[in-house]
Amino acid sequence: MTTKDRSLEALGLDDVPAKKPLTYPGRPTTEPSLLTGGELLQLDVRPLRLGEWFVEERQEQQRLDEALADLGQVGTGRRHPVIAVGSNASPGQVAHKLTRLGLPATVPMVPVRVGGIAVGCSGHISPAGYVAGTPYVDRTAETTLVVTWLDATQLKAVDDTEFPDYRRAILPGDEFAMTMPSGERLAGAYIYFSAHGVLADPETGLPRRGGGDQSELLSSLLAASARLRGLLGPDPAAWVRGAGADRSLRAEGTLIFGQEGWVLPQTDFLPYVDESAELRLYDDLPPLDDSLPRRA
Repeated sequence: MTTKDRSLEALGLDDVPAKKPLTYPGRPTTEPSLLTGGELLQLDVRPLRLGEWFVEERQEQQRLDEALADLGQVGTGRRHPVIAVGSNASPGQVAHKLTRLGLPATVPMVPVRVGGIAVGCSGHISPAGYVAGTPYVDRTAETTLVVTWLDATQLKAVDDTEFPDYRRAILPGDEFAMTMPSGERLAGAYIYFSAHGVLADPETGLPRRGGGDQSELLSSLLAASARLRGLLGPDPAAWVRGAGADRSLRAEGTLIFGQEGWVLPQTDFLPYVDESAELRLYDDLPPLDDSLPRRA
């Protein structure tokens, strides 16, 4: 049993951007954790594969794979590592996405250092009304991103929330270094990238950095376009209220992004697009340097 309150509400991680768009991208977990229902349990990192880490505040010396089995869920080896960009790093959003479909919100979530990837802003307006994040390739970048370990049913559910606005790729670890807190270098992980391209910074022409305050982003976009102000203004609250309720406004706003010349195409991920019928599991992806055992 837990010894202290690890509920998402008590931790301040219960924001759901799908319900409150201006909170996007929500608050990500900042420590290795096991999301289970409305709780977020800490993981004690060991120099071993993920399933051998210990779950704190649950049972003494219980490994993560044992805890998952006790919950009636598949172990880490039968799950798919997925890099979260945007609200999929937020425990509140992940729990909402899964529980509203009647699926168990039991997901290991681990911050991982990822090389070669930065976070930008998608060139479209999402169904909730916000402008979501998207990864883009920047070979000089190193970004800490949350990796979620999803079972097959959970991955299908997340696919359904991402498609057709996003596509799924699998990043090879020998080209994009992905380093776990344990020191393990992941051999690969899935990632979703925008099918609508990435917004450019009008001053530099380079991708506009994403993942920050949504109100600030929308205010900046409104200030830069009289057409957007006329369609979705005068302020961020009006933007998300109107866009979240009207698909035609979202479509027109997305069109304006392109007409203003703000959208850069996303082509760097295309060589890694995943079209295989057989999805890779964590068990299929031994550490690149083979420095960590599969089992203790």
